[in-house]
Amino acid sequence: WLKVRQLRSCSPLAFALALQTSPLISSCAEMFTRFVEPGRLAVITYGPCAGKMCTVVDIVDQKRVVVDGPESLTGVRRHMLPVKRLSLTDFVARIPRGAREKTLRIALEKDDIMKKWSETSWAKKIKAKEVRANLTDFERFK
Repeated sequence: WLKVRQLRSCSPLAFALALQTSPLISSCAEMFTRFVEPGRLAVITYGPCAGKMCTVVDIVDQKRVVVDGPESLTGVRRHMLPVKRLSLTDFVARIPRGAREKTLRIALEKDDIMKKWSETSWAKKIKAKEVRANLTDFERFK
């Protein structure tokens, strides 16, 4: 941290140069990797669609986004959600802002994003939790 304090007092040009050369300082500069952007795959964490996958299609303002499933793949219709109710994943589909459902579906199928998502440990945990919740008493105590 001493190095960071020393750099604060120097010129902006020297600070930019230090960011490029020092691995400690450059790692602090790249703190976030999952940004809210059109095409970002997310999990809905609250509400009637909780636990379902969706894709960010458009950004309304700093706190709200328009998401779409598409409904044929995930069961989520296009609607507006607060960003607080989403958990962003590492996967991004290449779509323009405000893309139609057909464009979104084609982009997801082209990159096999849903298949890649289903292979992650996060998706497997969600699936296992869903299976456990739907067990009957007979299935639970076999």
